[in-house]
Amino acid sequence: MTKIRKAVFPVAGLGTRFLPATKASPKEMLPIVDKPLIQYAVEEAAAAGITEMIFVTGRGKRSIEDHFDKAYELEAELASHGKLKLLKEIQTLLPNNLHYSYVRQSEALGLGHAVLCAKPLVGDEPFAVVLADDLIDAEVPVLKQMIDLYEQHASSVVGVQTVPLDQTYQYGIVRPQSMGVRIHRVADIVEKPQPEHAPSTLGVVGRYVFTPDIFDHLERIQPGTGGEIQLTDAIASLLKVDPVLAYEFKGHRYDCGSKLGYLEASVNFALKHPAIAEQFSEFIAGVQRQVQANPVSTKTA
Repeated sequence: MTKIRKAVFPVAGLGTRFLPATKASPKEMLPIVDKPLIQYAVEEAAAAGITEMIFVTGRGKRSIEDHFDKAYELEAELASHGKLKLLKEIQTLLPNNLHYSYVRQSEALGLGHAVLCAKPLVGDEPFAVVLADDLIDAEVPVLKQMIDLYEQHASSVVGVQTVPLDQTYQYGIVRPQSMGVRIHRVADIVEKPQPEHAPSTLGVVGRYVFTPDIFDHLERIQPGTGGEIQLTDAIASLLKVDPVLAYEFKGHRYDCGSKLGYLEASVNFALKHPAIAEQFSEFIAGVQRQVQANPVSTKTA
């Protein structure tokens, strides 16, 4: 079996839900405490044994490339001022055995199209897809959990979690056939169904492991919802000829594509950060006391 060594990061989106913050800066560069979202995603992939990081970018995403490049001027400045601890942090940001490649998605034609743009760099081998918007805090990196499952079954795997019924219209929803604890064979998958039409409440979130066959299906499918090439539609086509597994991963997901999810992640990661956890915990406790002493009315006029 070919080892999975490549991960695709679709980062060409405009991040409109975070305007004006994302007007000139990519949403993937929004920080959670002191690291941008895209770095958490790459760290997860690296921890799963992946060494080839492929970014599908668009206009205005140059800062992502700069982030993973060597910063000679910054390193020289830190060294000249004796800031050796910070210098070491910059130089050891990520393992030095990683390789970064970039390809442009010239038009916003959907997630499926973004993945298809990576085909020349992926080639004829299995690969992972990671959406940086979905920050997942897990003891064992979720991508490693999924790659282990792929190696057991030699099948494509999508990461899923139970979502509220009234939110199924925000996700690709699978019709599962249970194969054991947390593992299902996908009988069908539907893109953003209304609650009354949802085949289950298992929603696909931003982690995928694919065999290279997915590219054939991405090339054949017609534009779907919103006139875009939907990855969900390609998966629905793939599972007609090859098994696709749905895996209920172990970990807590933060939807950092939404303001609330982003703030939740920021708070919870700060509460665990070794440099500020104690002080930040005290701050949060103080805020809670203020709220209890001066409760804000939730009534609307």
